[in-house]
Amino acid sequence: MQEIRHMGGEALGCCADVADPSAVTSMVDAVIAKYSCIDVLIHNAGIVRDQKCLLMKDEEWHSVLNVHLNGAFYCIQRVLPYFPEGGGDILLMTSTAGLSGSAYQVNYSAAKAGMLGIVWTLAAELRRNRIRVNAISPAALTDMTRPVIEYLKEKCASRNEPFPEFWKVGEAGDVARFAAALLAQPDQELTGEIFGVNGSKVTKWQKPTMAFSENGPEAFFETWRREREGKEN
Repeated sequence: MQEIRHMGGEALGCCADVADPSAVTSMVDAVIAKYSCIDVLIHNAGIVRDQKCLLMKDEEWHSVLNVHLNGAFYCIQRVLPYFPEGGGDILLMTSTAGLSGSAYQVNYSAAKAGMLGIVWTLAAELRRNRIRVNAISPAALTDMTRPVIEYLKEKCASRNEPFPEFWKVGEAGDVARFAAALLAQPDQELTGEIFGVNGSKVTKWQKPTMAFSENGPEAFFETWRREREGKEN
């Protein structure tokens, strides 16, 4: 907040556990009491509780979904009545774990995949209100990713193995700069999109599309085998 104020802006800090709907309501009420409307909502809250599915405790499952998925819903629903008539933006943070899965992160992957459904659904639902809904899948060194990256670096060094390209990530500032550029775009049709950001590299993820369709299970699995063999060859 000090940096914002130093640059001539105004900042207000309101703390809340986004997994608690009443706390989110109180936070939004505090913002509205100060500013009367909300133009942009960025949901960036997140935690991890990584574990094999077989060993995952109920609390580890629920806590991750509560912060990521339920928290996004609570924030969006409480903020929607206060968007101005001219519209606004909702920006969520998803992950490649939600786009393609991630071993030992079934809770995190499920939560982040759920956010994709929120983006695509609300982009269509809120289009008439001129509210754009998008998501970023960031790859950046943060407090949440740093322990994993440092562990992998030590592991690779001890085994004299190359560090995986997947974990060569950019900085959080790269994601922030893209978010600012995205929100500054005037195109009202720029909604329902998922963007990957890693350093200066920006990727547009495609919404899932139907691969093929056949009449009956026999024809379907015959085509499936043909597709699989084609990929293997």
